[in-house]
Amino acid sequence: MNYDSIRLEKGMYASSKGFAKTLEELDPSEQYEGTPLAGLDAFQRQLKRFDIKVGGASSDTVEKFFKTTDSAALFPEYVARAVRQGAEGANLLSDIVATTTRIDSMDYRTITSVPADSDKELKDVAEGAEIPRTRITTQDNLVSLHKRGRMLVASYEALRFQRLDLFTVTLRQIGAYIARQQFADAANVLINGDGNDNAAPVQKLIDSAAGLSYEDLIAMWNGFEPYELNTFVASPEAMAAMLAVEEFKDPATGLNFQATGRLVSPLGAKIVKSNLVPAGKLIGLDKNCALEMVVADDIRVDYDKLIDRQLERAAITSIAGFAKIFADASKVISLN
Repeated sequence: MNYDSIRLEKGMYASSKGFAKTLEELDPSEQYEGTPLAGLDAFQRQLKRFDIKVGGASSDTVEKFFKTTDSAALFPEYVARAVRQGAEGANLLSDIVATTTRIDSMDYRTITSVPADSDKELKDVAEGAEIPRTRITTQDNLVSLHKRGRMLVASYEALRFQRLDLFTVTLRQIGAYIARQQFADAANVLINGDGNDNAAPVQKLIDSAAGLSYEDLIAMWNGFEPYELNTFVASPEAMAAMLAVEEFKDPATGLNFQATGRLVSPLGAKIVKSNLVPAGKLIGLDKNCALEMVVADDIRVDYDKLIDRQLERAAITSIAGFAKIFADASKVISLN
C-alpha cells in the first residue's frame, strides 16, 4: 500500500489510459480490501492523502489543491469528475440509447442490417436446404462526431477562497449542459437519420384539424412490428397534446404521475419529454435497437491550463455522435 508515496505529475493525463486508470495501476484498489481505505478508488485515496475535502459544509477551498505540486495534479481529475456527475445527473440518453461504442479515432462506420419482410420470419428449413441469411454491412457514410463543451473562465485569485462544494455545483451544471446538447444530437439522428438515408418514417395525423388522437398512437404502435414501441420522446407541444388525449386521463395513469412524476402511456411505453426535441415532434422508438452512441472522447479538461496557469481559461469537452442501428426501429408523428 503506497498511496502516500506516489509521485503525481501532469504527464499522467497525457497517457492514453487517462489519469484515473494510470493512477489505479500504480495503486490498485484490490490491495486495500479489509482496510479502512476499502471502497475508495486511487483518486479518492489521493484526496485523503492530502486531506482535501471536496464535499459537505466543511469542504476545503480551491487553494487546498495548489498547496503542493503533487496535489495540484489532482485538480483536473476533480474537475472532470464533477462535470461527469452533472452530465450523468441530467442524462436522458440512457432512456433512448441501445448501446454505446467507444472508439480511439475520429472516423467510425457503424454496421447496419436492412431485412426485407421475408427476412424477419423464421421459416422451416427443409433438410439439406439453405438457411435464410441476415446480411450485415457497414454504412456508406461515417458517423458524425460532435465536440461539445464549455470554456471555464476564472482566475485563481477569484476562486482560491471559494469552497469546493460550491465550485462543484458550477462544474456539475457544465456537465448538465453537455448532456443536454448530446441529447439534442441524438434526437436529431432519430428523426433525420445519421446521413445514411435512414431518416425515421413520418406519420401524418389521421385528422389534422382535431389534433393528436389515440388512433394516431395506435397506428404508430401497429406499425412497429417486429420491433416494440417502448419509448416516446416528445417535445413540450407533443407532450401537451398527448396529455389532452382522453385515454391519458385514466385514473391509474394520473395517480402514477402524481406519485412519481413519471408518465407512462396507455400503450405501456415510457415517455421522455424534452424541449430539445423539435417543436411538434413525437418520436416513437424501440429503445433496445434504434440508436447507437459513439464516444470518441469522454469528459476532458485542459490539464495544462488547470495545473500550470491555475484556471484562467480551460476547455471542458466531450466528443460523441449517434448512429441508427435499425432504420425502422423509430418513427415520428409530426403535429405541425
